[in-house]
Amino acid sequence: MKLVTWNVQWGLGCDGNVDLKRIVETAKALSDADVFCFQEISHGFAPHDGGEDQPAVLASLLPGHTPIFRPAVERRDANGHRQVFGNMILSRLAVLEITSHMLPRPETECRSMQRQALEVIVESDLGPVRVTTCHLEYHSVEHRQAQVEHIRKVHENNEKRSRLAYRDTSEGPYRTLPVPLGAIVCGDFNLGPDDPLHAEMREPFASGVPTFVDAWMVKHGDAPHAPTTGVADFKQWPQGPHCRDYIFVSENMADRITDLRVDVETTASDHQPVAITLQA
Repeated sequence: MKLVTWNVQWGLGCDGNVDLKRIVETAKALSDADVFCFQEISHGFAPHDGGEDQPAVLASLLPGHTPIFRPAVERRDANGHRQVFGNMILSRLAVLEITSHMLPRPETECRSMQRQALEVIVESDLGPVRVTTCHLEYHSVEHRQAQVEHIRKVHENNEKRSRLAYRDTSEGPYRTLPVPLGAIVCGDFNLGPDDPLHAEMREPFASGVPTFVDAWMVKHGDAPHAPTTGVADFKQWPQGPHCRDYIFVSENMADRITDLRVDVETTASDHQPVAITLQA
């Protein structure tokens, strides 16, 4: 199973051009992924998104993948036109379930927007796998704290629910799906590897459900994380190259990781794409 996660910044490259075709070509060159997880996908927020229906454009550029877009922000402009901004998953694997989780947005005096985690269960050669992509708040550590806690709680609840003996065999919405083999949570966490919240993501659960491990650390040990932003856009990122995008996997899948790579060369976005391969 191959997956790519990337904050594509509306498709805005470091050259100032919005180009979703370039985004898809770059992502596919990094990995012929079964699942692409993109953050910062937009429609109706021109000129930022180039005036395009970005979910529709990405779906057309990856015709062999099922497109799933869910907004974190959904509004209407002064003329009543729909404006959406959120996360998108495109899966070549069969999609069994889709859930959109609105993340906490505490009442703090700071610039912020509604954030979301988009979750799907896909049928892979490994078995069913739960994949979640997210984009945490940039401007507030209090928001990120609450959002990390929420993501962990959702994972814990999912795992505990999967252990229940009750199964519904109907064909309706009550039916019980096959138990996922494990979970992947990826995206732009807006925090560094030394941030306490990175460690919190990896803390054991009191309930004993499989905890998360950082796929980079599993594959590369103590080697510094490759930079996932600040590589070329020094106006937005004056601190220079650093890491804030991750792929976490449940520990029961850690031994399946065969490759974890970051494209540190592309300037198609202000972030760099991250790719993982897991063996069956």
